Amino acid sequence: MLGVEATLSIDRSVTWITCGPETNVSDSDGTWRRRGEPREVFRSPFLVLREHEVITPDGREATYGVVHCGHCVGVLPFVDDTHVLMVRQHRFIADRWTWEMPTGGVNEGETAEQAAQRELAEEAGVHAGQLEFLCRYHTSKSSIDETAHLFVGRALVPAHARPDDSEQIERRRLPFADVLSMVLDGTITDSMTVIAVLRAARLRGQ
Repeated sequence: MLGVEATLSIDRSVTWITCGPETNVSDSDGTWRRRGEPREVFRSPFLVLREHEVITPDGREATYGVVHCGHCVGVLPFVDDTHVLMVRQHRFIADRWTWEMPTGGVNEGETAEQAAQRELAEEAGVHAGQLEFLCRYHTSKSSIDETAHLFVGRALVPAHARPDDSEQIERRRLPFADVLSMVLDGTITDSMTVIAVLRAARLRGQ
């Protein structure tokens, strides 16, 4: 982010948004342009941080840092029509225990569906006989390059897979209505879980 301030003004039925200093839009096509190849700053098994030399929409030269995470998946597993299987674990960044649906990254060579089934087995101990696509979205539109693929899992059967060594997971069968309430009151804050629960609730007419 380059630290611009947004102001909002309304003219009759039209909403205009201007960011930062006033510019003549006719002088620019409003796009970001890349200059050369990005420079890799950091790499781990889970992400790569690169710095991109860019021309900003208003014509300035700048350095734009992007964390490249690739693709991730989340599965909302329905045990029956009114209950879902949720997992609870301690999250380092939040520094608290959080309730979530099973989520995780897509490994190289995996499809999103294969990754969803693997994460479901590792975290919830089940396999979905039916895997229904819910939606795809970008977890951030500014500094993180990551695409999430969300599913609903049904017709669950036991599966045996070991969670990652760093994961200490509690599993619990909860009423979907309670999980929806936890999303609405802010108890559940994981974005993949929030979006999946709200989408599922919309489809169920709740």
